[in-house]
Amino acid sequence: MSRLRGAVVRATAFRPTAAEAIAGVVLALLLVAALWPNLLAPGDPLAVSRAEAFRPPSPAHLFGTDESGRDIYTRVVHGAAESLRIGVLATAIGIGLATVLGFVAGLGPRWLDFGTTRLVEVLFAFPGLLLALLFIVVTGPGVLSSTIAVGLATAPGYARIIRSQVRRTAAAEFVEAARVLGRGRFWIITRHVLPNVTAALFVLATLGLGQAVIWVSSLSYLGLGAVPPAAEWGAMLAAGRTYIANFWWMTFFPGLAIVASAAAATVVGRGIQKRNRSAA
Repeated sequence: MSRLRGAVVRATAFRPTAAEAIAGVVLALLLVAALWPNLLAPGDPLAVSRAEAFRPPSPAHLFGTDESGRDIYTRVVHGAAESLRIGVLATAIGIGLATVLGFVAGLGPRWLDFGTTRLVEVLFAFPGLLLALLFIVVTGPGVLSSTIAVGLATAPGYARIIRSQVRRTAAAEFVEAARVLGRGRFWIITRHVLPNVTAALFVLATLGLGQAVIWVSSLSYLGLGAVPPAAEWGAMLAAGRTYIANFWWMTFFPGLAIVASAAAATVVGRGIQKRNRSAA
């Protein structure tokens, strides 16, 4: 009876909430839009029609049109590929660099841990977006620069979390038992430390995706990333801000896409994090 009760409790714990289910659907739609945009919007996101300029949302143009008559719905859907690709690459750069720093600090000798931790703390003291802006000032604006900048700016925060997880795992009893049995350092890292850190990495990547999309869109809005007429959400916001008083839909729908993608990734990441804690 107790086993049955435990199974019911575990099954309930892993059942997604309404918010998580909605977030999952949003992420699935964004994935379809990023990989197969023509399934949702078969038009050309760069097609210009001056006669259709500044059309409000209607059955013919679900999200309205911009100053050049381009269909905003088509541009938002096709912009998912650009925005999410940049966000995923920036997250991968941040997680990759943070993993190296976290493992070096967590498994290295004391002096190396001290030096790496102090470096991470100095970088972490800077606001992330300011750190990204400083990098772009040095390298110049552009999509590649903004992607690398966001990845580098998010790495210090991730590195602190990964270092903590690595040190906690390295001090566990099963790792000590492996050392007593004469297992090598590489064997312990690949068989014990890395698998136990992978769950944390997945959660960080999910949460970081939403943050990266917002930051990359912010840089594009400032003219430091993708620039109009690119079908990228931040660039669309920048193009529509001049007309926001009279043609609200030009900024509302790209902004809604940014908020929805970031919120959905955060909700899913928090859900995975909660379930990892319950399983532990």
